[in-house]
Amino acid sequence: MAVSNENERQVLEQADKFRADFKRIQEQIGQVIVGQKEIVEGVLTCLFASGHCLLEGVPGLGKTLLIRSLSRALTLKFSRIQFTPDLMPADITGTTIVHESPDGGREFKFQSGPIFAQIVLADEINRATPKTQAALLEAMQERSVTVAGTTHIMDQPFFVMATQNPIEQEGTYPLPEAQLDRFFFKLLVGYVSREELHAILDRTTTAHDPQVTAVLDGPSILAHQRLVRQVIIAPHVQDFAVRCVLATHPEGPGEAYATRNVKQFIRYGASPRAAQTIILGAKVRALLDGRANVSIDDIKEVLLPALRHRIILNFEGQAEGLTPDMVLNDIADTMPVTAEAR
Repeated sequence: MAVSNENERQVLEQADKFRADFKRIQEQIGQVIVGQKEIVEGVLTCLFASGHCLLEGVPGLGKTLLIRSLSRALTLKFSRIQFTPDLMPADITGTTIVHESPDGGREFKFQSGPIFAQIVLADEINRATPKTQAALLEAMQERSVTVAGTTHIMDQPFFVMATQNPIEQEGTYPLPEAQLDRFFFKLLVGYVSREELHAILDRTTTAHDPQVTAVLDGPSILAHQRLVRQVIIAPHVQDFAVRCVLATHPEGPGEAYATRNVKQFIRYGASPRAAQTIILGAKVRALLDGRANVSIDDIKEVLLPALRHRIILNFEGQAEGLTPDMVLNDIADTMPVTAEAR
């Protein structure tokens, strides 16, 4: 108990700095982005939890601008990759070229691609072929890239933010499950309100020229990422998250917790990586609330962005017009706090 209290005290001592830095970045992004508070919080949660983020929304909602604004608020190397059908894996990872030395000799030298940055914008990621999409898999999981048998380690922190358009399907290649599972959160970017649209016009159709200032560097981000992992989670709270993940499976170990909607409309459930995402995302929420302990409400707060891209509806679910969010809300609303089967 004494060790636990000491850990809690140390976390709380650093929590104020965490919240202050989180707010500073929010304020800088707010210089350019109007509204979208939940989306900005979700993106920053991914950043401080050392995860990647997938933003989905129709064109013109500021997805790319948000990522660019974030990159300007951080002193990290930024790279943008515009995904197109003719993009090749080597265009992302880099390639080995013949280099001529000053003395006339020749040697093979690795020329790194745009993936070798710290914030990588994968714009319209579903427009590239599956072979090209797969070029991101190793970098997103292992934080390394292997070319011609040589493994190159990425600089830390490393963060991939991808965008995709949900309505224009012609000429696109849906992301495979292995790719989707590597994204920490999937955030759905919606329309702004009437007042927010007025504010956007005031900023973009006048002489107003907002500037974003860099307020946080790499070592500070890494320190905050370590702090997130020190946040305490009680066994019964962690078990609640585990049961929520198991409940997305219509068969197997999760069958006892699955709702009727899951059993009827879900083909595949979430992976163990989903449980890791929920716990880390909830720890960020706890810190933002000034706590060193994760609550059940923290788990519920991150359930949708952590799981919506990790469950697959069957044909019946698609025909009924269900969405993953509907199924997940049903799980969150009916899952008992204590470990009881449904």
